[in-house]
Amino acid sequence: MHILVTGAAGMVGVKLTRSLVSDPPPGLTRLTLVDVVEPKVPAGASVATVASTLDIADAAAVAARIAKRPDVIFHLAAVVSGEAEADLEKGYKVNFDGTRALLEAIRALPDYCPRVIFASSIAVFGAPFPDTIPDDFHLTPLTSYGAQKAMGELMLADYTRKGFLDGVGIRLPTICVRPGKPNKAASGFFSNILREPLAGQEAVLPVEDDVRHWFASPRAAVGFFRHALAMDLAKIGPRRNLTMPGLSATVGEEIEALRRAAGEGAVALIRREPDETIRRIVAGWPTQFDASRAEGLGFRADATFDDIVAAHVEDELGGRVG
Repeated sequence: MHILVTGAAGMVGVKLTRSLVSDPPPGLTRLTLVDVVEPKVPAGASVATVASTLDIADAAAVAARIAKRPDVIFHLAAVVSGEAEADLEKGYKVNFDGTRALLEAIRALPDYCPRVIFASSIAVFGAPFPDTIPDDFHLTPLTSYGAQKAMGELMLADYTRKGFLDGVGIRLPTICVRPGKPNKAASGFFSNILREPLAGQEAVLPVEDDVRHWFASPRAAVGFFRHALAMDLAKIGPRRNLTMPGLSATVGEEIEALRRAAGEGAVALIRREPDETIRRIVAGWPTQFDASRAEGLGFRADATFDDIVAAHVEDELGGRVG
């Protein structure tokens, strides 16, 4: 089995790649990693692993990669939410044109039907919506990023219906706690207010403590993609895009989990600076989902925010805070 990972240099891409290398799925013989910056090949890879640069919006370059006929494609490459909102052209070039270039490259090859696992987002939903959003709620994005992901979902389902590929869309919750440095995602502060204080650094909170959101840890995100790789996709049926399980929590509940893990000193490192742009974007995001369809198919997420914080401390901080 040959697996291709686009966006392999991103946070989820790196963690997924490490998982595939440390615990290879049955039959894996080749792993190809691509991103706009060259991904790093994890140490100790027991299968042939190649990493290189690829602009996902370069249709000719994408076609050349797909010509190698990977059996499974994890399509993670994307411009994040805040950047896609600020730079309309770049967002559509990468998130929409890039996804279409990938699917068209697959369609162009005869006798080829790979499994395509697409990283989508809960940003495909926008207000007004019910307090708890069902899996089949209509797509009403209120950001350019959400619109681009919704278009990707529709294309994935259509190309699957046509028999060009066997696709599944994974609607990710906001991933928290994201390791590394802050990025341009509008949701980045959800991680910042935990990650930085846990490392003894100051963080900025641009919204109120009662803001509620839908979360999953990086560990859970990797689990979603690994499960989508192994599962029988025939069980999904024609609705190929799934809202992943997650944890509904407020910013205040995040802060309380931080307090339990690292004490008052860590909480004191959070500085409140209201940002109207961020507040407006976040106000249009959903806060609670009925993910029973995904759960019935075997997808699992974190049980508590303490679990999310503990996973970050163990995976990124060597089990120690401060």
